[in-house]
Amino acid sequence: MPTHRPSLFLAARKAAISALAVLALASAPPLAAAEPLSITLLGTGSPAPNATRFSQSILVEAGSDKYLIDLGRGVTIRLSQLGIPMRKITASFITHSHSDHLNGLADFWMTGWIGTGYGGRTTPMVLYGPRGTEAMAKHLEMAFAENTRIRHADEKEPLSGIEIDAHDIAGGFSYEHNGVKITAFDSHHGDLIKPNFGYVIEYDGKKAVISGDTTYDEKVARAGKDADLLLHEVAYISEELIKEQPVYKAVAEHHTSPEEAGRIFDQAKPKLAAFTHLVVRLAGEQLDLPASNVLLENVGKTYAGPVVVGEDLMRFVIDDDAIVVNGYKGQYGFRIKR
Repeated sequence: MPTHRPSLFLAARKAAISALAVLALASAPPLAAAEPLSITLLGTGSPAPNATRFSQSILVEAGSDKYLIDLGRGVTIRLSQLGIPMRKITASFITHSHSDHLNGLADFWMTGWIGTGYGGRTTPMVLYGPRGTEAMAKHLEMAFAENTRIRHADEKEPLSGIEIDAHDIAGGFSYEHNGVKITAFDSHHGDLIKPNFGYVIEYDGKKAVISGDTTYDEKVARAGKDADLLLHEVAYISEELIKEQPVYKAVAEHHTSPEEAGRIFDQAKPKLAAFTHLVVRLAGEQLDLPASNVLLENVGKTYAGPVVVGEDLMRFVIDDDAIVVNGYKGQYGFRIKR
C-alpha cells in the first residue's frame, strides 16, 4: 500500500505560517492590566470647625477621570495638597443639602475657574444632586455675578468655565462615563431630610459604596453587599453630653452609632469597612477628640471584620488583588487581600 507523504511545498507553507503566528504573538502589545479604583477622604469631619478633620468630601479616581462626592469645607485645600487641579474633576455628586456637605462648593466653583495651575477650568462645572441642586446653581450664579463680570472683563477668564451644568436626580439614578458607573440610592437621615443619597461606585470589576449621612438603614447594607470598600458615617455622643446639652440628642438620632454600623457591616460583608463623617463628642465638646479607640471598641461589639477609622487624606487603592490603605505622607499603610 502506498504511503501518503505531504509535499515539500505544503510542509514549507505550514512552517512559514507557524513562524508568522509566533512572530505576531511576540510583537503584540501585552494585555492591559486592570486599572485600580482609588478613593481618597478629603474631609472626614462634621459641621464643627476643625483644622484636623475638614467637612465631608470624597475624591474618586478611576482611569483618567476624577469625581467628588460632596464638597464640604476645605475641599479646594485638600485637592491642592494632592496636586490635583480643580479643572481635572470630571463631575461632582451631592448626597444631601446640609451645609457641611456643600459649603466648599462655591469655593470650588469660583476658584476652579481662575486661570492658574490650580484652577483653569474652561468648561462648565458638572454637578449632580438631590432636588434643589439646579436652583442652588442658578442662585450661586446670581449671588456671584459681580465676581464673574469682573474676572471676565479684567482677567479674560472664559465664561464657559464659570457655567454650572447642574442636574436634579432621584434615587436609582446612574451616571456612566468611560467605564465608571455611579449610582445614587435613597437612605434615611431623618424624616424631613429628603432626598438623601448614598452612592455606589463601580469600575473595572471593583466596587466602593459611600453611605452618605444616615441612620441605621438596611438599604445601605444592600447597596454595600460584597463591596470592596464600604465607607459609613458614624456618631458617638456620650450620655453625659446629651444631659448637659439636649441638642445633641437630635444629632445622635440623625446618625448611626458604631454598634449599628457594625450590624450594617455584618450584613454587607465588605472586604474592608471604614468610617468617615465622624461625629464624636464627649462632655466638654472636644472638637479634636481622637476618635479611633472609642469607635473601634464599640463597632467591635457587633462586627468582627476589618474596620478603619478614616482620616483626612487617607487613600484606599482597590486593585485586582488587594485594597491598599495609605496616609497622605506614608505615615502608615497596610494591605488587605480582595
